[in-house]
Amino acid sequence: MSLKLVIGNKNYSSWSMRPWLALRANSIAFEEVFIPLYTGDADKKRILGFTRSGKVPVLIDGDVTVWDSLAIIEYLAERFPELRLWPEEQAHRAHARSISAEMHSGFAALRNECGMNLRRPVGAIELSADARANIARVQEIWTECCERFGKSGPYLFGAFGGADAMYAPVVHRFRSYAIAVTPKVQRYMDTMMALPAFQEWTSAGLAETLVIDKFETV
Repeated sequence: MSLKLVIGNKNYSSWSMRPWLALRANSIAFEEVFIPLYTGDADKKRILGFTRSGKVPVLIDGDVTVWDSLAIIEYLAERFPELRLWPEEQAHRAHARSISAEMHSGFAALRNECGMNLRRPVGAIELSADARANIARVQEIWTECCERFGKSGPYLFGAFGGADAMYAPVVHRFRSYAIAVTPKVQRYMDTMMALPAFQEWTSAGLAETLVIDKFETV
């Protein structure tokens, strides 16, 4: 039975982007189910029909339902071990999972102040000290991973994997809000933005016409 991934708007939904990218970049076949966000009760009920969490993304694999971005990536890593979404070496794998969990649970200031909006004109805004600290930490993570674990390729752990998928929306945030980054970080961002699956998501997001006012504030 084929996989089914329920997602929200590509222009705005950073959480949807993460597992979608993990699937598409690894050529895993799946059916995409798009439900626009914040458009009323009918679409909310559609989401609830897939998961009682009431949130996207949701992965459906037969009688298995997984409804969290990181949980979906973990499930895919088990379902398709040959793709090595996590590094093969145990210590590297532990590091990849740790930074992915840090992305999953942290960086609140960066998320709140630099929301994902692919159509937003590129430009800097005034950021809080907390957001600037988040940005510094992300750059530290990317630089350390590329230097320590990325010798075999241009991604965080050499080949594209789960950690790259988890940080992909931050690449968009850094670009959209004209965040100043180091040359090493810029090289990693350029690598991600050149990934065909990343470009496919971006093009589709830019083509969307639905505007969600709450995400158009900056």
